[in-house]
Amino acid sequence: MASLKEIKVRINSIKSTRKTTSAMKLVASAKLRKAQGVFGNMRPYSVALHHVMEALLSSEFSSSLCDVRPVENVAIVALSSDGSLCGAFNSNIIRETQKKLEQYRHLPKENVRIYTIGKKVYDALHKKGFAITKNFVNLAGKPDYNTVAELADSLITQFEKKEIDRVEILYHHFKSAGVQKLLNESILPLVLPEPASNVNTDYILEPSREELLNVLIPKSIRLQLYTSLLDSSCSEHAARMIAMQIATDNADNLVNELTIIYNKTRQQVITNELLDIVGGQQKR
Repeated sequence: MASLKEIKVRINSIKSTRKTTSAMKLVASAKLRKAQGVFGNMRPYSVALHHVMEALLSSEFSSSLCDVRPVENVAIVALSSDGSLCGAFNSNIIRETQKKLEQYRHLPKENVRIYTIGKKVYDALHKKGFAITKNFVNLAGKPDYNTVAELADSLITQFEKKEIDRVEILYHHFKSAGVQKLLNESILPLVLPEPASNVNTDYILEPSREELLNVLIPKSIRLQLYTSLLDSSCSEHAARMIAMQIATDNADNLVNELTIIYNKTRQQVITNELLDIVGGQQKR
């Protein structure tokens, strides 16, 4: 049985750890609220642009970004966090990215281009021996539209030049503070919506439909990448907040258990001392 001093040291150590996890939970909660605000402000614009695209696109529309080709070259964009202590957030992305790369193992390595946003997924894939086409440093912690737009434009250019035939993105979708869903979406080629018979699309457009779509489609792809990054950022902070809450609760439970053990041990020591005193007096 551990001595009273050892138990007391453990209790103080766990209490110190609890202060750290509790503080990290509060920080993650504050960052989550901020990230949700940014994502919430972006959402109405994203929804409005999506409706415009749905109205303008049709099966008759022709664009190089809609070309469905046999996949001989592919680009994969994986989003993780820069830091740890966020539960299974990073391990899920790493595992799903490795599964995706396994699906394309029949392709030559140089035909699979990997773009990573987040230090954790980059370190894991690099350690496994995968060649990373480009890693974006500090972008996961501080989402920047201009940097994401450059990546989107680069992917669009490569697709138009037929250097890549498909672009996929893997990230966590924020559903609630307790639920983050791992998604694997295709960005390119662009999938045209099915024509709806009850929707009036007989609009008079200025400039022409083709000119509008040539501007809106790249903008939509940039926005899709950026909103995915914001979504992933919200999910990261939510996952860290929940992980730190669980760690704090576990620390509380452990302190309670050790306190009970400490009190029982202390009572046993007192009882033994009393028995020794009584035994000594009886001998006299």
